[in-house]
Order: sequence, then structure tokens, then C-alpha cells
Amino acid sequence: MKYRRFGKTEINIPLISMGGMRFQTSWKREDKVKADSIANLDRTVAHALDLGINHFETAHGYGTSEEELGQVLPQYERSKLIVQSKGEPSGKVKKIFSTIKTSLKSLKLDYLDLFAVHGINNDNLLNAALKKGAVMEEALKLKEAGVIRGIGFSAHGPTSTIIKAINTGLFDYVNLWYSYIYQINMPAIEAARAQDMGVFIISPNDKGGCLYDPPAKLTQLCAPLSPMAFNDLFILSHVHIHTISCGVTKAEDLDEHVNAVNEMDALTARVAEIRKRLDAELNGIIDENWAKSFAQGLPDWEHTPGEVNIPVILWLWNLVQAFDLKKYAKMRYNLIGNAEHWFPGQQADKLADIQPSDLRHTLNASPHAERIMGILGQAHELLSGEEVKRLSQS
Repeated sequence: MKYRRFGKTEINIPLISMGGMRFQTSWKREDKVKADSIANLDRTVAHALDLGINHFETAHGYGTSEEELGQVLPQYERSKLIVQSKGEPSGKVKKIFSTIKTSLKSLKLDYLDLFAVHGINNDNLLNAALKKGAVMEEALKLKEAGVIRGIGFSAHGPTSTIIKAINTGLFDYVNLWYSYIYQINMPAIEAARAQDMGVFIISPNDKGGCLYDPPAKLTQLCAPLSPMAFNDLFILSHVHIHTISCGVTKAEDLDEHVNAVNEMDALTARVAEIRKRLDAELNGIIDENWAKSFAQGLPDWEHTPGEVNIPVILWLWNLVQAFDLKKYAKMRYNLIGNAEHWFPGQQADKLADIQPSDLRHTLNASPHAERIMGILGQAHELLSGEEVKRLSQS
């Protein structure tokens, strides 16, 4: 395993981290943990450590994940482990203190190496986290007391909010999205670099396109690498990205990622070649000008008639056209409007009750207004389906 300095935390973190939201018995913390789940996790953690993966990432909201890790991790030397958990951004100090103490108790730890404020997905949640008597006040006290070693935040929202959080100077690291298909957050990664923050990439396999089950076209375009291996190496080619999360259900889920990292230096030219091929396909199918500027001048969902999340819908439409990522795009599309601030706004069907002239006026700043008006209806017909819920809601 290769390691990188995790920004000002000064932790040497493995390039592959083990994510803790897929192996647990239940998404309900109060449910009884199953023995076979613990046995599976025991094997998975042992395998991770054999591979040099010593960073384990979980959250208070991941059901029984913390309790299960608490039954496995104590058999190993604490100083050689990096354990990260997370807690929600809203709530009063007493609640936050209770959350962190409950996490420590479940994990059977005296301290957390890393604690992230979980889900700073809009400006309101950022403000809630920062206000007096809220989570950051308590987290900073616990850091001073040595109960937390580094404080970060996770974000699934707009890049502008992520940069605002970074620029407060209060955080040591950030968990965010980034992948070949979602390069929008590069300005946030650069902002984090300027603050010497650790950069942790969330779920590159799932959020990067359901790459554990890729379409044939994407597989062909990424050959001879798998889409998952290519995406790992594409992300890690940026030296200011320090680790990527691999959410595992079993020990073997780690192997492909570790194998890719082991060949990273030798595959640099190959990764560049595949990226060039993917870029050419994207630009050839939907045209280069559109690919670069489709989101230019678009209002956010809050300022769109019907609160339709136009930038996200167009992004998903692009992925289907260029790479046949229909399964992924349908899953993401049918989360819109069904998962609060994690997937905000509404689907394109909400435009049915909107006057075309009102929509056209909303798109005045876009160089592609007429094309967008034509695509939105097509996108809904292509992507609509049964309502999808986040894993924690399932």
C-alpha cells in the first residue's frame, strides 16, 4: 500500500480506505448484530490490514456499523489504526456531545483520529454547524481535549458551499465527490490544497458510475483496465487527493483497488490514454462545446420554476448519451426530490405545469437555452422510474 500525508492532520493515510456503510447487519442502530456479519467483518478487517489499509471510515448514522467495528478493531494495536466517524451538522451541543460519546462507546475507543461533520450539503447546514452552541463548537472543544485528533466535513452539495466551508479555516480535511464522470469539485480540491487540508474522496465506485457493474460500452472504452481501476487511478493521479473510500461488503472487494494502486506508477501513460479516449467519446457524442459549457449560466434548483434540478438532470443525460450509464443515471435521477438535502430539487416532470416562456426566461443566461428545453422532457422519459431511496432510508 502507498500512503500520502493527509494534509495538516499529519496522518500518513493509505491511498485506499475501507468504507463502513455496506457491511453492517442493519441501518437501525438499535437492531441486534448478527454473528455472521461480525465474522465477515473480522475477515474483512484482517484482510485490509494485511493489504496495508489501516483507515476505517464509518458514521453515527450507519446503523450497526460502529458497533460491529467495535467488536473487531480492539484486537489490533490502536496506534496503528486510523478511525474516522461522522455526525450530523445540526443539533445542539448536548446532542452532539452525546453523539460523539455514543460513537466512541460503540467503537470501544478513547478517541477518534478523525471526526467529520456529516452532510454539509447547503449553506443553511453550514451555518447551522458553525453557529454558537452547535457541532463545531463542541467538536473543537473535544479536539482540544484530545478526544478528536482531526476535524473535517463531508459534502454532497454544490461546490460553492464546499469552498465556503473550506475557507472558514476551521476544518482539517474534507470528504467530497470526485471521479472521472464528476470533475465539478476540482475547484474545492484546489481550495483544500491551499488550506493544507486532507482530501478524502467519497464512494468513487458507486457515485463514480456504479462501476462494480459497468455497461459494456464503458468497459470497452476503459480496456485493458476495468472502469473501476481506471477511475481509482484517474482520481489518485491528482497528488492533492490523499485517499479514496472503498465501501466493502466482503474482504475480496478491496483487491481490485489495491492491485490498481500497486501498478499506479507503471500505468500512468495508460490512464492518460484511456482518459483521452473517454473525452473523445464524450465530445464526439454530445459535442465538445456542449460538454464544456452545458451548465454555464444555469440557475440552481431553488431559482428554477418547479424547483427542477436542471444542472444535475443534464449531467445525467450526458452520461447516458456518451457512456450508456443508464442504470446509474436512473438511480441518481429517481433519488432527486426523495432524499431531502442529499438530492435536492425536483425531476423534470415538474415542468409540465410551467409556461414555456417562464422556463425560457429562467434560461436566459445559458448559451444552450433552446437545446436544454428540448432535452429536459427527453431526459425525464429516459430516466424516470420507481422512487429510489438512499441506503439509510431503505
